[in-house]
Amino acid sequence: MRALVTGGAGFIGSNVAARLARDRHDVTAADSFLSASWSNLIDFDGDVLTLIDHDDVESMKRLGRFDLIFHQASITGVIAADGSTTGDAHRMLRNNVETFRALLDWAVETKARVVWASSCSIYGRGAVPMKESQSPDPLNTYAFSKLCMERLARRYEQTLSQPIVGLRYSNVYGPGEDHKGRLASMIHQLARQMRAGKRPRIFTAGQQKRDFVYIDDVVEANLAAARAKESGVFNAGAGRSWSFNEVVAELNRALKTDLPPDYFENPYGFTQDWTETDQSLAREKLGYVPKYDLRAGIEAYLASGKLGLSA
Repeated sequence: MRALVTGGAGFIGSNVAARLARDRHDVTAADSFLSASWSNLIDFDGDVLTLIDHDDVESMKRLGRFDLIFHQASITGVIAADGSTTGDAHRMLRNNVETFRALLDWAVETKARVVWASSCSIYGRGAVPMKESQSPDPLNTYAFSKLCMERLARRYEQTLSQPIVGLRYSNVYGPGEDHKGRLASMIHQLARQMRAGKRPRIFTAGQQKRDFVYIDDVVEANLAAARAKESGVFNAGAGRSWSFNEVVAELNRALKTDLPPDYFENPYGFTQDWTETDQSLAREKLGYVPKYDLRAGIEAYLASGKLGLSA
C-alpha cells in the first residue's frame, strides 16, 4: 500500500515509517524538521517530504492519494521552555487540533484510512488501571489537545470511508528519541546520566509508577490499528507499571553500574503519580498484545546501541 507517516522524522513516526518500508509498502515520511531529527531517517529508504512548517498539509496533498495515513505529528510535551505547564497554548492547539482537522478533510476526499496518535495523558490522575471508558482528566495543554483530537475524530467517523483509530500511547521509550532532550523518556534520560557516572535523579522517594512501553510494541499497535474493523480509541501501553526505583535497578543491571538514586522533590504540580493501562479493549478489538516488559525493553534498547546516547 501507499502510506504516509506524518511526523516521520520524529521518535515514533520514524520507527513506524521504517517498519512499513521494511514490509515493502510505498512510504513517505513527512516532517518539517523543526523539532525532529534527520538522523532518524538515515536508514529509511522511502520518500522524505520536507514540510514548510508544522501546519503544512498542502504539501502532503500535492503528492496525491495515500491508502494509509499514520498521523504521528504533534507539538508534544507538557513543560514549556519557561517551565510552565501551559506554554503557547494557542500554537499547540492550532497545530495539534486544526492540522488534524485539515488532514481528516483530506482523508474524507481521498477515502484514506487514518491511524493517529493520542495519549494516555488524557487520563491525568484518573483511576488505575486506566480504561478507555473512564472520564478524561487532562492536566495540561498537551493532554487537552489530544482530548480535542479524540472528539474531532469521533465527529468524522461517519463521513470517513474507513475506520479511524486513535492510539493512547503511554510512556514510550526506545531508539530514535534522543533528539527530544528533556522530553525524552525517563529511561533514556536516566541512562544518559548513569553512562556519565552520575547518580540518576528521580523524584522522592522513587515510588511513582509509569506504564513504560517499548517502541516495537507501539509500532505493532499501529499496524494492528491499520487492520481494525471499527473506529475507536485504544490504549497502546505495556499493560503494567514500574516504579522509578525499578527503572534505576534495571538500568544498573543492564549498564553494569551501581549508582543509587539521587532523590529530589517533584517541582511540578501536574505530573501523574501512577499510570497503568488496561489493554483488554485493545486486545479484543485490535489484537494488540504488548511483548516487552521493562527488562526486555531495556535489553533491546541497549542492544540497539542507542540507550542513553545522543545521535
